[in-house]
Amino acid sequence: MDTFLSETSSSCDHHHMEAGNDTPISEFLLLGLSKEEELKPLIFGLFISMYLITVFGNLLIILAVSSDSHLHIPKYFFLSNLSFLGICFTSTTIPKMLLNIQTRSKAVTYECCITQMYFFVLFVVLDTFLLTVMADDRFMAICYPLHYPVVMNPVLCALLLLVSWIMSALNYLLQSLMLSGLSFCTDLEIPPLFL
Repeated sequence: MDTFLSETSSSCDHHHMEAGNDTPISEFLLLGLSKEEELKPLIFGLFISMYLITVFGNLLIILAVSSDSHLHIPKYFFLSNLSFLGICFTSTTIPKMLLNIQTRSKAVTYECCITQMYFFVLFVVLDTFLLTVMADDRFMAICYPLHYPVVMNPVLCALLLLVSWIMSALNYLLQSLMLSGLSFCTDLEIPPLFL
């Protein structure tokens, strides 16, 4: 890992010293999961099936909670929001990847990259906040069962959800604004990160 970072750093420094870095970057080239053309339909099928299962599974949870009045309690309110978050989280990256596989396009614009990163981190942080709120809800239900119905009322649940959204949105907003002002080296090809 250290070797890769030092090579990348020296490559960027070399490019920077040679040609300068005054040209604004407009797009990156994502190299994808595989260079083998015959594997792309298999990869596309695998990812679209996982994506559809995720979306429909989470939609079923949301519909079950909203349609049954017995499930209109804080635990299931937060669970349905977590399911909605699961749909948002996977929809941040998978559709763009599927589109790139289908169109054989490897390019992603700089603005799209920053926007996608913003929403990806937003949903990751929101997921953490929501799981924390759900843990607090269960703690209240187990340790203070008599006070629980009074304390965890619908107004507090909505407020906790709203605060989680606001804190998550603000968390990465400053970072993405700072990131948008950075300059990059001229090597625009991005290899797969998770292999």
